[in-house]
Amino acid sequence: MNTYLVVSEFTMKTYLKILFSSEGSTPSEIKDLLLNMGFKAAKGNYDFVYEWDEESTGVEELIWFADKVHAALSNSHVLFDIETI
Repeated sequence: MNTYLVVSEFTMKTYLKILFSSEGSTPSEIKDLLLNMGFKAAKGNYDFVYEWDEESTGVEELIWFADKVHAALSNSHVLFDIETI
């Protein structure tokens, strides 16, 4: 009989999609800002991803982090969409 050990490697991730304006900060400026916050550049449907250390992060911490992203991007004339799963 085979015995299998299932290891969960689920890590919560926050995905960020950026919409740039020609009147705002350059993409490279935004990239540097977000990389300094711990985001990694991504390909595909999202521009950046942040990997959480803990499996389960509370809603209050997620809101705090979204506020931090909002503050960092203020006055840059970019729009962002944020999703955590």
